[in-house]
Amino acid sequence: MISLNDLRQFKAQGRKFSCLTCYDASMAKVMQVAEIDSILIGDSLGMTIQGHDSTLPVTVDDMVYHTQAVRRANQHAFIMTDLPFMSYATLPDAIANARAVMQAGAQMVKIEGGAWLAETVTHLTRNGVPVCMHLGLTPQSVHVFGGYKLQAKTREAADQLLEDCHALVEAGAAILLLECVPAQLGQEVAETFPHIPVIGIGAGNNTDGQVLVVQDMIGLTTGKLARFVRNFMTEQSGASAILDAFRAYHQAVQDKSFPAAEHTFQVEL
Repeated sequence: MISLNDLRQFKAQGRKFSCLTCYDASMAKVMQVAEIDSILIGDSLGMTIQGHDSTLPVTVDDMVYHTQAVRRANQHAFIMTDLPFMSYATLPDAIANARAVMQAGAQMVKIEGGAWLAETVTHLTRNGVPVCMHLGLTPQSVHVFGGYKLQAKTREAADQLLEDCHALVEAGAAILLLECVPAQLGQEVAETFPHIPVIGIGAGNNTDGQVLVVQDMIGLTTGKLARFVRNFMTEQSGASAILDAFRAYHQAVQDKSFPAAEHTFQVEL
């Protein structure tokens, strides 16, 4: 089973690592065969599984249920689980809800926000809960942002995100996840923190790992896709197409052919 220390070693070795969202045992089994390095049980399940138009209705009980299903079926990948909307607004809530998903099988929790969550990160870490901090476009704050938009588009905004990263790493954050930010900023964050794995989604190909929503990368999402999505199913055929798509994604992350220029936001900072 891949551990947090393995992800740190991958970064030290310059080996890119793959991550996909997963919510059920069937997909988790195929991801194990494909040797996907990390799995995120994301609150994106609110949209992909439950049919909501945002992640906000997802509950801690939902996250526990899906984490249990994935962990039963996959003993290879490093498993992270989202704490959903408002479930870590207070320290007692953060501790209780982190305990629930860790006992369900997660190896790390992911929460969204900036430096204001430093105290929460410290308390979770002291209590044995590794924390991944999600910055940039944070879907739980979609109503604050006014939609799903590119973040940190100016030097000032990029510097603020870097300041948040410094505060959170100092507080104990073990992984940083950047969503929908300029590629230059993704590279800058990854280089600024040599001992902290940085995962990107729409953050260029110079982060240490990449994550995609599984339904997006196998073509199960209708309508307009985000710029940073690549459909790996279009390159496969036959009975093992999904497995082959996962393998192709894993390889593309490692050799840096994904994300390519067309999946990347280039902005002068």
